[in-house]
Amino acid sequence: MEKRVLGLILTMLGVLGLIAGAVKFVGQSNNSYDIKAICMYGIMALIFFFAGVGLIRGTRDIPNG
Repeated sequence: MEKRVLGLILTMLGVLGLIAGAVKFVGQSNNSYDIKAICMYGIMALIFFFAGVGLIRGTRDIPNG
C-alpha cells in the first residue's frame, strides 16, 4: 500500500513538472528560451513520472485476511 501511495505522489510530481516545463516553454518571448531550465524540468519530470508509474504497476495488492 505504501509503495502505491509513493508511486501516486511521484506520478503527480512528474505531471506537475511536465506542466511547469510546458508553461516555461510557452511563456518565453523574443526567442529567449531558457533551454537549461526547460530541459531540467522535462528530464526530472519524466524520471518522476516513470518511476511513479513503475511503482504503481509493479506493486500487487495483498488481500486482507
